[in-house]
Amino acid sequence: MQAIRCVNYGAPSTLTLEDLPDPAPGRGQVVIETEAAGLGYVDALLVAGLYQVKTPLPFTPGSEVAGKVVALGEDAPAALMGKRVMALSPVGALAEKIALPAATCIPVPAIMSAEAAAGFIVSYCTALYGFETCGHLKPGETVLVLGAAGGVGMAAIDVAKAMGATVVAAASTEEKRKAAVARGADFAIDYTAPDWRKTLEPLTGRRDVDLVYDPVGGDMSETAFRCLAPGGRHLVVGFAAGDIPRIPLNLPLLKRSSIVGVDWGGYVRADPAANIPLLRTLTDWASEGRINPEPSASFPLAQAPSVLQRLLDRESIGKPVIHFRQ
Repeated sequence: MQAIRCVNYGAPSTLTLEDLPDPAPGRGQVVIETEAAGLGYVDALLVAGLYQVKTPLPFTPGSEVAGKVVALGEDAPAALMGKRVMALSPVGALAEKIALPAATCIPVPAIMSAEAAAGFIVSYCTALYGFETCGHLKPGETVLVLGAAGGVGMAAIDVAKAMGATVVAAASTEEKRKAAVARGADFAIDYTAPDWRKTLEPLTGRRDVDLVYDPVGGDMSETAFRCLAPGGRHLVVGFAAGDIPRIPLNLPLLKRSSIVGVDWGGYVRADPAANIPLLRTLTDWASEGRINPEPSASFPLAQAPSVLQRLLDRESIGKPVIHFRQ
C-alpha cells in the first residue's frame, strides 16, 4: 500500500510517498481501506515538530479517516465487515489502509460521503460540545466565530446555525469571508482591520454578541471578549495564532461574562460514552440536512504535503480532505 511518511521533522515538502506492507489487524482491531482522510492544523504541527508532544519518527501523518472495513482481527465484531466507518487515530490516516480498534469505528450515515465523514468527528463534535455543553447556546442568540474560514470555524458556523443562532463570521481576507457566508454565516467581518469591533454594531442592532467561538487566540481574543454582552460566554477552543492571550480578569468582572474552555478531547478521554449523544445528534442532523459537512474541495494523496503546508501557513479554507479514489 502507499502512504505518506514523515522521516524527519520539518517542512511538509520533505514528506515522502512510500510503499509499505498492508497492516494486519490485531485482537479487537479492524483494517480500514481508506477512502478519505481529514487533515487539521495539529497534523501540520506534528510534521513540523512544533506540537507540544512529538510523535516518534518515522510516522504516517493524519488523524481522521473514513473508509470500508476489509479485515477483522480476533474478537472484532463480525457485523463491521464491509461497513463504511469513520474513526480517529493519533497518526496513520494518510495511508491506503490502516488498522484501528473496532471500538473506535463509527458507522457513516448513508447520506454522508467519505470526504464529509473524514473531516467530521473532531471539528463537529468540538462545535456541538462547545455550544451545547460549555456555552449553553440558545436559539436567537448571536455568535461571533473567529477564524471562521478554517475547518474548525466552518463547522462552528454550521452547528450554530443548526441550533438557531445568528452567526457573525470573522476572517482575514475577502475570499475567506465569502466562503464563511456561503457556509451559512449571516454576516462576515474583517477582524484584521483597525477598530473592527465597531463593525459589529450595525450587524447586531447595536448590542453585543452572546458567544465568541475562539480557535485563534493571540491579539484577537481580548477584543473579541470586549464584544460580549453581559452574561456572554467566550469559548476558548485553541490558539491557531500561536500566542496564548492574556485577558485581564477585570473584564469578566465588569462585563459579567465568562471565559470557558472547550476541550472536547479531554471531555471524551475522561468519559468516552459522553461522546455518543453528540455523535447521534450530529449524524441525525446530517441525515436531516440540518448541517452540511461536505468539504469544499478534496485532494489526491500526492498533494497531501502541499495541503499540510497551507494549513501551517493558515492559508487553507474549510476542512481539507485527502481522497483515495482513482
